[in-house]
Amino acid sequence: MRLKTFSNDDISGKRVLVRVDFNVPLSQDGRVADATRIRAHMPLIGQLISAGAKVSLCSHLGRPKGQVVLKYSLKSVADELGRLFGRKILFAEDCVGEGVRGMVESMPHGDILLLENLRFYPDEEKNEDDFARRLASPFEVFVMDAFSAAHRAHASTRAITDHLDSYAGPLLIREVETLSEVRDNPKRPFVLVLGGAKVSDKIGVIENMLDKTDTIIIGGGMAFTFMKAKGLEIGRSLCEDDRLDFAGSMLDKARERGVSILLPEDVIVADEISPCALSSTVSGDAIPADKIGLDIGPKSEGIFKEALASAKTVLWNGPMGVFEMTPFAGGTKAIAEELARITKGGSLTVIGGGDSAAAISRFGFEKDVTHVSTGGGASLEFFEGRMLPGVEPYVI
Repeated sequence: MRLKTFSNDDISGKRVLVRVDFNVPLSQDGRVADATRIRAHMPLIGQLISAGAKVSLCSHLGRPKGQVVLKYSLKSVADELGRLFGRKILFAEDCVGEGVRGMVESMPHGDILLLENLRFYPDEEKNEDDFARRLASPFEVFVMDAFSAAHRAHASTRAITDHLDSYAGPLLIREVETLSEVRDNPKRPFVLVLGGAKVSDKIGVIENMLDKTDTIIIGGGMAFTFMKAKGLEIGRSLCEDDRLDFAGSMLDKARERGVSILLPEDVIVADEISPCALSSTVSGDAIPADKIGLDIGPKSEGIFKEALASAKTVLWNGPMGVFEMTPFAGGTKAIAEELARITKGGSLTVIGGGDSAAAISRFGFEKDVTHVSTGGGASLEFFEGRMLPGVEPYVI
């Protein structure tokens, strides 16, 4: 999939609005706690400034539900962006209106303006055309660089493209090109690693990718729904009973199509979800009725790593256990280590955002895999085979 992007001639001397994703975690004192998403857009911002564009940025932060909520103001993000760039960042206390127009028209070339939270207006999430027109009004060019927001048809991701010359930014392009390679033309053997809490979050991915994979590894909380569908005792482990029929049918389809589905053969269990809980390792077919499965066990780690060892393409979405707690982090760390190892050998390894991205960052392997997606929900929908509304306008 190829996307339309800009040349210097398209942006030089122009008033450019960039849709970024500055939906970052904040500390209790309101400061940015993790600037990873901010840093991801800095190369584009620098590129636009060097080309002589007048650069303004727009984003959402949190879920203010269409109202002005001070704790979701982007002012703290402007301060962090200024610290990273080593310069003052202009900040508009609104995202539409004459005040914004005045700031855009008067700002000198080389300055950067950040608009206030788009979601302070309910029309943003409703994809209202009039709001998109007002947002676009002071500008001449729009650049979409927020892949993590591309699965939402909002005014700042979709409707605005009807009002400005619009282009895909480099972060969006890199995401789509890399994820397309995995989804549409993976080198074999292709291993799909799925984890996290819910089967329901991954149904579309499993259905769309089943015929393209050689092996599917399933861990995390979702594994217990598949294990129960096979008739195993799972104790008090997480299970979506309304997805048991789906899990059973996927096991059957995989068997019919020659796709190997690997489930945990041993599990680390405890009485409660707590880092202080007394834990033990049990066989996957002998989970005590009063225990909760919280991670894959060492035997499963070995089996999963062996399946990954020969893979040429790997997509990983979802941790193997409650990785935030040290006693239940081993399985997730083992997957991350193996992906880092096979990446050095030339395998394409892609992390599908969300908790998987957080996990691989926690263990320090984010630079040792091919690609860590910036979009959890967006990457899931992409691998479900959907055309994302924030991507479609740029497809060539």
